[in-house]
Amino acid sequence: MADTSEASNWLERYGGYISLLLLSSIIVGGALFYLRLPRPTPIEIIEPTPAPFTAPGEIGVYVVGAVLDPGVYFLPQGSRVADALEAAGGPTDGADLVRVNLAKRVYDEEQIYVPHLGEESPPLPPPSGSSGGQTGGKIDINTATAEELESLPGIGPVLAQRIVDYRKANGPFAAIEDIKNVRGIGEAIFADIEDLITVR
Repeated sequence: MADTSEASNWLERYGGYISLLLLSSIIVGGALFYLRLPRPTPIEIIEPTPAPFTAPGEIGVYVVGAVLDPGVYFLPQGSRVADALEAAGGPTDGADLVRVNLAKRVYDEEQIYVPHLGEESPPLPPPSGSSGGQTGGKIDINTATAEELESLPGIGPVLAQRIVDYRKANGPFAAIEDIKNVRGIGEAIFADIEDLITVR
């Protein structure tokens, strides 16, 4: 009985310390376990880098005829004939602007001719090495070479070659409107070349 009494007294005296020690051990063990858990990779939010602004390129046009200062002028992409005319110092007093489409979009390497009053519109100048692809001042899209087709507004080397390849694969064009079947030639380009092309 004495041993039991002593044990009871010992527990009463030191029981609180033992409980505190056990609780501390549990807390420390839990903390160590938590610290050893694998950490998830933090999500990094990357802000999109804004695309650099590219200024539109310039095009070169040759303005001649009834203008104050004929010559080659460099204009922003999307410019109109009116812009080219203004760059050339404006029309002379004898310019026939009724026959000039001032709202027409201009293209790189294009020649803009402003006729004089009473003057007949000159035919398109044949490119060097012309093989007869022009008829009455108009380019025959069935016989013109790629170089001749490039003289048309909006028709560069790529589109000119596509026209030639289309002819080879599908035969001659039955009407000028059929040129719109060539990939890359839409209504806008056709409107610019409609009066400059023909078929035989």
